[in-house]
Amino acid sequence: MSQADKLKQGQFTNPETPGYVGFANLPNQVHRKSVKKGFEFTLMVVGESGLGKSTLINSLFLTDLYPERIIPGAAEKIERTVQIEASTVEIEERGVKLRLTVVDTPGYGDAINSQDCFSTIIAYIDDQFERYLHDESGLNRRHIVDNRVHCCFYFISPLGHGLKPLDVQFMKAIHNKVNVVPVIAKADTLTLRERERLKRRVLDEIDEHGIKIYHLPDAESDEDEDFKEQTRILKASIPFAVVGSNQQIEAKGKKVRGRLYPWGVVEVENPEHNDFLKLRTMLITHMQDLQEVTQDLHYENFRSERLKRGGRLSSHGYALPLSPAKGPEPEEKDKDMILLEKEAELRRMQEMIAKMQAQMQKQGDGEGDSQQM
Repeated sequence: MSQADKLKQGQFTNPETPGYVGFANLPNQVHRKSVKKGFEFTLMVVGESGLGKSTLINSLFLTDLYPERIIPGAAEKIERTVQIEASTVEIEERGVKLRLTVVDTPGYGDAINSQDCFSTIIAYIDDQFERYLHDESGLNRRHIVDNRVHCCFYFISPLGHGLKPLDVQFMKAIHNKVNVVPVIAKADTLTLRERERLKRRVLDEIDEHGIKIYHLPDAESDEDEDFKEQTRILKASIPFAVVGSNQQIEAKGKKVRGRLYPWGVVEVENPEHNDFLKLRTMLITHMQDLQEVTQDLHYENFRSERLKRGGRLSSHGYALPLSPAKGPEPEEKDKDMILLEKEAELRRMQEMIAKMQAQMQKQGDGEGDSQQM
């Protein structure tokens, strides 16, 4: 009789061999729960206009995040300030749901004076940390939406001879707040030799200025050889030189996404033509690590600094809700006061109950003594 037949008859049996407890199936439970809950990821893209940021993002996730975007003219860019545009899309693949938020920064580096153009971006990153800390310290922590920036693609122009002063200033300003992944845009404007030379130059300048970019974790010793080789290739490809395109072109008898030139076709997903496939592989295979580094390093640093500056604890040791950086709202002040009053009232009730119990015990002892007499 099979196990299914026994269960139908109300018999509960051990499905495994004797001596087997069954906790080896715990990873399967975590997997099912994670798939049911879905995943959240926030990606920020920063770079000057015209470097193909939007095209690359659409190519990475096979979706159109900017269907109604209006590109400003040259006159409008002169006095343009940096804006923050967050677009969220739900992506489902083979039953796995991903809530992807892409944060774009139109206007970065467009103005004549770009000295203070990244203060808006830094304020946005800090604000997301602040909101998460506020929600995490609140009463209802079951459904916290994680909008913290987990990764930042920083686009470097292929036309220069390395990093610009603005590139250095910006990356140094955010490298302790978010995982920075440098990307050389429009790599099809470079020959293979020029591309390798620019990669070496960018890496040398990153080391020279002490910029901390995201480093892929080393493969574990028990991983298979293919994964170790993939990790080695991805590490050697940083900074990624990419090409993006949303057009389908026929090449060698098949449809591919690429760019058509008089001399031939540049295929987006061909690793011999550019690093697009490597960049996508890095993002997908290390998405969990990017989230863990954000949680364990960047967010913890922000949280400790924030609690040192303005954190306060309740009488029970729990962190009270912290107000966003722009200042506490009246409703949040009221909530804090109500919480404190409730705690004080609860303590008073506990003291009254303790007194009543003590009095009742004394009365019971007195009645027992009188009965004995």
